[in-house]
Amino acid sequence: MAMKTRIVKIADVPLGNFKSPTGPTHLDSFATDASSESELAKLREAARYLLENDTPVAFPTETVYGLGADARRSGAVRGIYAAKGRPSDNPLIVHVCDLQMLRDLLLTPDRYSASAQDPIPEIYRPLIERFWPGPLTILLPAPARSALAPEVTAGLPTFGVRMPDSGLALSLIKLSGAPLAAPSANASTKPSPTTARHVLDDLDGRIELILDGGPCRVGVESTVVDGLCNPPVVLRPGGVSMEELRECPGWEGVVKGYKDQSEVGKAAPRAPGMKYKHYSPKAKVVLYEASFIAGIDGVVEEDRATSLAASKETTTVGSNGHAGERRVGIIRTMRWKQGGGFPSGELVPTAGIVEDTDGTNGAVDSTCFEVTEGDLSDDQGKAIGKVLDIGLGGDIRGIAQGLFSALRELDRRGVEVIYVDGVEDSDDIAGAVMNRLRKAASEIRS
Repeated sequence: MAMKTRIVKIADVPLGNFKSPTGPTHLDSFATDASSESELAKLREAARYLLENDTPVAFPTETVYGLGADARRSGAVRGIYAAKGRPSDNPLIVHVCDLQMLRDLLLTPDRYSASAQDPIPEIYRPLIERFWPGPLTILLPAPARSALAPEVTAGLPTFGVRMPDSGLALSLIKLSGAPLAAPSANASTKPSPTTARHVLDDLDGRIELILDGGPCRVGVESTVVDGLCNPPVVLRPGGVSMEELRECPGWEGVVKGYKDQSEVGKAAPRAPGMKYKHYSPKAKVVLYEASFIAGIDGVVEEDRATSLAASKETTTVGSNGHAGERRVGIIRTMRWKQGGGFPSGELVPTAGIVEDTDGTNGAVDSTCFEVTEGDLSDDQGKAIGKVLDIGLGGDIRGIAQGLFSALRELDRRGVEVIYVDGVEDSDDIAGAVMNRLRKAASEIRS
């Protein structure tokens, strides 16, 4: 029997702070803020649920919404894989609220003492000081008698861990008293969720609780790095750029490591996001690399012709469920004109879609972009469908924030194909954007 999924809204108020605001130990201990007791009470309920149940809880971070479970209990961690439909050889990232919680994971009881050397490898110290809390995951060796459930590491000798830059997430972890394993809160292979509405779209009936803290600020997952090898490598691009990493001592020579054999399915993944098709909407996605010069003004003529020709085969009801019409989606970044070059006439803003079937969830997909719509015409000028256009602007961080939401929005509006204007791949967050788009794409024009 399907579960009843409940959304609990958490107000944007201070929920906690690190006990030492500055200095080398400022991340050692996190504490909740008693002045926000009404919101903390909701988080205490969620924390109790996490400790007593094997069904995960969805919660927001600064990157994307996570699907959290007590990382120490096998049953709870298996609940994540079950809810997402996630392959069991795809490892999970552990989320901690402070460095003391991380040290407790690394120091087994026989090694724990007041005089013990800091178990966090020195190579990570500059990254932790600069980027935590934030969108950076570091790879650490798992102790021989690790407190983590074996399902977290998927059989690997290492595990990924990060400290999210979200008062809600940090407070939930603190109140749970447990590190939380938390991949993105979407169905496996679907675009990552950046609002509570996205989580509900994918996991309604599969989980019981979604904590709604509003839209995520970053919009793509954390960068995953391995400093245990020489040179250190980036295993997954994300919210911290390679340029920023190279500014840190010991990381000047960091190299890309996310185009290894595991990305094409020939080995077990070393980190989340390195294997399997990811981030894919139901619609077909055609990605134009920035190097595809013919696409500067929009979708190239041969692709427009193919899309228009396909509309002639649409009879009473198209595959998108809209009677007798072709629906084409456009996601623009830095190069294309509105409408992507399709014959569409004037494109006008359309209202967002808000679905609340039972009057209780009230989940709204808050987006950072506008959707415009116009009539799609054939080569004789006859209206045969709709063009739906989303412009994400020219700022790369704005593009990253809106990317997953744009893919989901066009899916929700029933488009059959989404044409995307790619950005110039580089060592900043653009690398993360293109990594996600290439994984989502059915076809790539390069």
